[in-house]
Amino acid sequence: MTTEDIRVRQLTNQYLLAPSDKITVARDLLGVQAQFMQNALHSLKIRCDDFDEAAAGEGLVKNWTIRGTMHVFAQEDLPLFLPGGDRANYRRNEWYGKSFWNQRQSWCLTPLRQKELADMILQALEEGPRTREELKSVCREKGMTQQEESCMFDSWGGGIRELCERGFINYVVQEKKAYCLSPEFSPLPREEAELEMARRYFTNIAPATIHDAMYFFHTSAGKVKEWLSHLPVTALECAGKTWYYIENGKSFSRGLEGCLFLAGFDQLMLGYEKRESLYLRPEDLRAVFNLAGIVAPTILLDGQVTGRWKKKSRKVEVEAFRGLGRREKALIRKKARELWGETTVVEGV
Repeated sequence: MTTEDIRVRQLTNQYLLAPSDKITVARDLLGVQAQFMQNALHSLKIRCDDFDEAAAGEGLVKNWTIRGTMHVFAQEDLPLFLPGGDRANYRRNEWYGKSFWNQRQSWCLTPLRQKELADMILQALEEGPRTREELKSVCREKGMTQQEESCMFDSWGGGIRELCERGFINYVVQEKKAYCLSPEFSPLPREEAELEMARRYFTNIAPATIHDAMYFFHTSAGKVKEWLSHLPVTALECAGKTWYYIENGKSFSRGLEGCLFLAGFDQLMLGYEKRESLYLRPEDLRAVFNLAGIVAPTILLDGQVTGRWKKKSRKVEVEAFRGLGRREKALIRKKARELWGETTVVEGV
């Protein structure tokens, strides 16, 4: 197997060459990263054959999962993705133990006060989803001080995040930040959940190296090797590396020709160790993964990242990393029209 064969398998497994339905894509890829909702929705759009923007959030939720980052994923996978993996505290509205948040110097909430504010929020959400500002207003009306608000609604998570991590609430899958009550579920034991996530990774994101899996899950080589020992993986040698994958019965007959507008924080960029990526030239790494932690939306041409893009109204701005030929420019314009209808492509093409 060549590196081109591996790229074809990865792109096919990630539904970029052979789209499928939204829930299948979300489950197989372990969700899509969602610091910015537009990125998450675009990531699904380019992989799904049933994507409907008006109903994009149906069957999906948003919460902290893999790598401690925000993901959009299938609601039925809540047992797998209980944020923090803490089954002992699932739906436990008691805050006397030590946590990352209550050990911070700026934390002002007593365990009793945090429970009171949590009860206010959960009661308000019984009437339906509420925005962040609406929940703040509810709590203010019942006496929440500015200092308490800065803890409960900390911009990095705070008490709201703790309610998410204990399975009480999820974010609504939409642009405007809002929350909803989580359906009740039975969290999987941590080891069982981790092994299932690894199984999906090596089935639907692989072929991948141990370094790739370490990068994706932010875990150790020992942990990945332990998973591999329990999974029906096939190993292959290519380009001086050992790659692992689980047979999934898919056809890998399509080639790499064509254009894809990948999302920011796309699973194709995050699925493998970035410095060993088969899609990125080393000199382009910082143009995609910047030092602020942003992963730019990229253009994949014939299986290689060749530039960045952003869309403003009916205009798609492209920044190419190298000179583009006439055929490549035509492919970019054609794909832009397929995605967004009549658009103007500018900058470098």
